[in-house]
Amino acid sequence: MICRHQNLSILHSNFILIFLCFITLFPVFKIEAQEIENEEVKRLQRAIFIFNFAQQVGWQNLQKDQDFKIGVLGPDETISDLFTMAEKRKIQDKNVKIVRFQFIKDVKDIQLLYVNHKYNYDMHYILSKISGKDILLVSEDYNFNASMINMVNVGDSFEYEINTNRMYKEGFVFTPSLKKYAITSSEKWKRLYRKTERVLDEVIEDKKKQDIVIKDKDDQIQYQKNRIRDHQKEIFIKEGEIEKLYTQSEIQLKKYEEKIEIERELEKNIQEQVSFIKNQNEKIQQSNEEIKRQKDFLIQQIDKIKKQEAILDQQANKISLQKKINMLLIVLILLAIGVSFFIYRGYIEKKKFNEKLENKNQAIHTQSLELEIKNKELEQFAYIASHDLQEPLNTISSFIGMLEEDYGKNFDDVGKESMTYIKDASIRMKKLIDALLEYSRLGRSRDYQNVDCNLILTELKNDLRNTLQKTKAQITIEKLPVIKGSEIELRLLFQNLISNGIKFRAPNTIPIINISSAQINDPENLSKGVWQFRIKDNGIGIPKEHQERIFAIFQRLHSREEYEGTGIGLAHCKKIVEAHGGKIWLESKQGSGSTFYFTIPV
Repeated sequence: MICRHQNLSILHSNFILIFLCFITLFPVFKIEAQEIENEEVKRLQRAIFIFNFAQQVGWQNLQKDQDFKIGVLGPDETISDLFTMAEKRKIQDKNVKIVRFQFIKDVKDIQLLYVNHKYNYDMHYILSKISGKDILLVSEDYNFNASMINMVNVGDSFEYEINTNRMYKEGFVFTPSLKKYAITSSEKWKRLYRKTERVLDEVIEDKKKQDIVIKDKDDQIQYQKNRIRDHQKEIFIKEGEIEKLYTQSEIQLKKYEEKIEIERELEKNIQEQVSFIKNQNEKIQQSNEEIKRQKDFLIQQIDKIKKQEAILDQQANKISLQKKINMLLIVLILLAIGVSFFIYRGYIEKKKFNEKLENKNQAIHTQSLELEIKNKELEQFAYIASHDLQEPLNTISSFIGMLEEDYGKNFDDVGKESMTYIKDASIRMKKLIDALLEYSRLGRSRDYQNVDCNLILTELKNDLRNTLQKTKAQITIEKLPVIKGSEIELRLLFQNLISNGIKFRAPNTIPIINISSAQINDPENLSKGVWQFRIKDNGIGIPKEHQERIFAIFQRLHSREEYEGTGIGLAHCKKIVEAHGGKIWLESKQGSGSTFYFTIPV
């Protein structure tokens, strides 16, 4: 009866709670259903707008048997609405296919691309990637004139604006009706945004009111829950009291009967224990007498064992001593054998290693001699070639000067211009030959002396005074070391790096160059130290893909009209550093300056 009453109480409480929750949340469900319905209508309108745009725009290279492809950028749910629309409609009498792109770089082989501003894709980057690919860009909620066709949310529908200049530039044509209903000025666009903001504010205000109503209903539900919970606790307490009264008498009776039964068993056990103890006492007395007899016998046996133990101890000591001597001899013999084996194996391995090392040294020596001969031949060839080329070049330059001086008045404008080109080309060729001649001479001198880098840079600043004043360049030099090397070559190294930092700069930029050094361990041989020099500038920077190429001879990244020079300066730097036993490299980012590093052994 008690359990039945308890179940009915719980069922009644749960029914009341469910009913209150339904009454409280019914307005919320209704509001959310309305919002979902509005969102679905708006998604359908978005897809219709995109299809209508495609229908009213003309493409230059659209083939007859080609499907019309629409691309969606990012994880936009609009793609499902476009899929549904593509099953029902065609664009310009062509089947429509929908494609999703996760990255801008993957966009290709489509006629229309849709992108929503909420996914934060950069519009300038998108336009640069699709330019010239005959792709119509339709965006949503971007700034005025940011794309080709830009949609904006207005209440439960959309408005749009057209960037006619960009569409004409990309070769698109469109119907007059498309332009007629578009927003034509940024002022209208701003008013539209302000209207949208007002509508949004009203929606936010309604949402706040709805949140307040929902909170009140939640408080009411919680209050009802608390009341039901208190009621259930009272029912459980009363049921417990009833059950306690009902079972108390039965428990007392059962305890009394159990107590009597336990006392009887205890009395029986006690009697059995007394009889057992008597029997055990008799057996103990008999055992004591037997133990006494055995004890006397054991005393006699112990005396005999002690005498035998003394004899065994003497024999054991002798055996132990002999074992130790034998073990020590075995260990010494094994140790001698092991040492001999390792010595012999080390001797054999060392002999083989010395033979291999000697062969390798011989091969290296032979290769070094061959390389030295080839390097001398190459340097001699470069020197002779550059030296012998100067004579015909000087002859050409002289004849050009004579022609210009004697017959320059007889030339027409084309002839004078041709003479100027020939003269400039001969001057450039002379500079290239001089640079090649100078390159062939680098690294010949091995008579290195102590060179104070601070003194070299002080003299360089004086030599470059006119350039520094003209460009307003700022050069900061930290404390530099005294190193072993060729003063002339090190001076040329610093001069080339500083001149590049001044020359390769953006317009209207004051060059800033910082020169510093630090002593570090050689990464390839940590036991040796090197001086690491650092020359940092704020120039135009060097793209990563060209950072290895610039150290090759006659390599230029810019035209002569942009920056003058022969393209051999950094090749000089590399040859000078490697001749001194160091390395040269750089860290640079285009537009953010460059930092050149080179090492010279301590």
